[in-house]
Amino acid sequence: MSGTVYLVGAGPGAPDLLTLRAARLLERADVVFHDALVPPEILFLASKAKKIEVGKRSGRHSTAQLFINKRLVDAARKHQVVVRLKGGDPMLFGRAHEELSYLKKKNICCEIVSGVTAALAASADMGVSLTARGLSRSVAFLTTRAAAGARPNDWVKVALAADTVVIYMGAGEAEAIARALTGAGKSPATPVALVEHASLPGVRKLTGTLAQLPVLAGRCGNGPVAILMGEVYRQAAASQIIAPWPNKHSSGEQSSSSPTARATRNGRARSSSS
Repeated sequence: MSGTVYLVGAGPGAPDLLTLRAARLLERADVVFHDALVPPEILFLASKAKKIEVGKRSGRHSTAQLFINKRLVDAARKHQVVVRLKGGDPMLFGRAHEELSYLKKKNICCEIVSGVTAALAASADMGVSLTARGLSRSVAFLTTRAAAGARPNDWVKVALAADTVVIYMGAGEAEAIARALTGAGKSPATPVALVEHASLPGVRKLTGTLAQLPVLAGRCGNGPVAILMGEVYRQAAASQIIAPWPNKHSSGEQSSSSPTARATRNGRARSSSS
């Protein structure tokens, strides 16, 4: 008799944001197929499970989705508790649809366990609500990417329609994003915020405008980055809810409240994504 495959959200990174249900399943798991960015502290909970990394990261070698699907089925036919551990929430930009369809086709029982998605963790880190009465009544979570052979991604239309926008996996496409949005009529002065390593102790927060997005993204590190955009961030910056980015330069050449200063991390900028 086959076991059950659980598609489990690992959350944005902080181990204590993992749900109780997810933690209990990890303790029971016989095998865990996990994304590349799931932290060791979370994997540690699966103390008796075999752990297999099958994550996908932009620009790096990744496991083919069809191979992942097959491995999940094979594991379910051998084990009772199989966990497919995904960063954030499994039902948002996590290819859950493909895995669920394949598992159901093979008559494998599957369940979904929700997790905290990066947009919500980034919003909490910024201390700014995604919605605000009279200012933001609609929120869009989107990615600008489209798989080879897939229908075109009309993300610009979505981004223009929503009051607040969160773009996943967009830091590497920052210049194209800014160009596409401004070309479609969005104001270059639209406030943006970038949050890298949301929910973690080393979280990095940068604020500026849509016109400055490529420069801000270039100052991020190699961690996952959420791009947040909308008028809610202009109001927050004006009331100093968003703290200026720490700046070790003491020469006075840059104001600590300027976009450049907020985009400076420990006096060092990066020269150079699941």
